[in-house]
Amino acid sequence: MSTHDASATGDIPQRPAPRVREFTAHSIGGGLALLLGVAGLALGAGLIAWGSTVTGSAGKAALVAIGVLSGLSAFIGMCGLNTVAPGEARVVQLFGRYRGTIRQDGLRWVNPFTSRTKISTRVRNHETAVLKVNDAYGNPIELAAVVVWKVEDTAQATFEVDDFLEFVATQTEAAVRHIAIEYPYDAHDEGGLSLRGNAEEITEKLAVELHARVEAAGVQIIESRFTHLAYAPEIASAMLQRQQAGAVVAARRQIVDGAVGMVEAALARISERDIVELDEERKAAMVSNLMVVLCGDRAPQPVLNTGSLYQ
Repeated sequence: MSTHDASATGDIPQRPAPRVREFTAHSIGGGLALLLGVAGLALGAGLIAWGSTVTGSAGKAALVAIGVLSGLSAFIGMCGLNTVAPGEARVVQLFGRYRGTIRQDGLRWVNPFTSRTKISTRVRNHETAVLKVNDAYGNPIELAAVVVWKVEDTAQATFEVDDFLEFVATQTEAAVRHIAIEYPYDAHDEGGLSLRGNAEEITEKLAVELHARVEAAGVQIIESRFTHLAYAPEIASAMLQRQQAGAVVAARRQIVDGAVGMVEAALARISERDIVELDEERKAAMVSNLMVVLCGDRAPQPVLNTGSLYQ
């Protein structure tokens, strides 16, 4: 992520600077090390077998001792072999000190006295449970989100946090709750952001906040999306009626705007073609009748006037 919104991360506590960064561990190809180890074991076995055939006690003991040492050295050396699969890494430590990370896949050999911790660098999904929070207007809502992420810095993921999987899960829930209380489910004013009406903008802000929260663990956020967003059951019915009322008002407003335009056009064409001369009272009656016909939700019942309009 190239840019970050400072306003979205302003109330996030400042994270301490990482004490360790990932670097490449010194390792060699495991094929040569495996060959040398097998050769050492074979040499040790051969020396022990040869020593068993020697009659002199001193020569026999020397050959057996050299054979045991050769076999033991070869075995210890082969303990440094590691099989690294694609999408995995090995964090190498020597007596508690970080000595680098192996990312190159295949058979690799490192110092056999080191410890190697396997860590996955594949892309992962984390989906939160359905969370119940209050939005910016205080209305209880339910929401859930899914986050796509991967480990970018294996050293930080291993040493900066206790359990990076739990850390990502906890920070994701915290970010989702914080975003939910910052914005309303539906904005009352047209210019305001809302969780339902501005999904793209809100998810972008969620991604920015998530990045700031999990950066200390060496985790990269690839994508974040809301998977569930709804009013809580106790107010869902009332909010549905409010939405329906708003939709009806909007539809009525559009119908009235269209009817006014049609009436205006009708009066203009009548006047332009000089079909009939209408005074102000006749125009008012015509406008009233047209508005009733155009804006009514039922078919009008016409009333025939057999006399004069002024009677």
